[in-house]
Amino acid sequence: MKKQILTLAFASILVWGCNSETKQKLAADSNAVADGIDTSAVSKVPDTDTHNAKNSLDWEGTYKGLTPCADCEGIETEVTLNKGMTFVIKTKYKGKSDKVFEETGSFKWDERGSNIILDGLKDRSNQFFVGENTLTQLDMDGHKITGNLADHYVLKK
Repeated sequence: MKKQILTLAFASILVWGCNSETKQKLAADSNAVADGIDTSAVSKVPDTDTHNAKNSLDWEGTYKGLTPCADCEGIETEVTLNKGMTFVIKTKYKGKSDKVFEETGSFKWDERGSNIILDGLKDRSNQFFVGENTLTQLDMDGHKITGNLADHYVLKK
C-alpha cells in the first residue's frame, strides 16, 4: 500500500513539474513576443537548401545540341565548361556555312548556384541553367525559354 502511495505521489510531482516547466516556457515566449522578439527562429531549423547545381552536380564537361536559328537549319552549339571557371563555346550555322565560330572566356554562377553567366558574349544570350548532364540556354533576361521549341535549347553532355 505504501509503495502505491509513493508511486502515485512521485508520478504527480513529475507531471506537475513538467507542466510547470511548459507553462514557464510559454510565459517566456509570450513575454518575448510582447517585447517584439521573434522566438520562432530559435526552435526552427533553417529551411534553406544548400544543395545546388554548383556544389551538387558534375557540371564540368562538354555539352552539345542543335539550337533554333531564324535563317538557317539550326545552330550546332557546343559549350565546354572547365573547373577553372572558364568556357569555350563553338557555334556553326548549319546550312549556311561550314565556318565554326569559337569564343572563350570565364563564367560565373548566379547567387542561387543554378545558372551560369558566360562573360564576354555580345548580342546573344549568355546564361544557362545547369541541370543533371544538361545545359539549358536561357533568354536574354535569364528566363527559361517556353513554347514549342523550348526543348531545342537543351544541350546534352
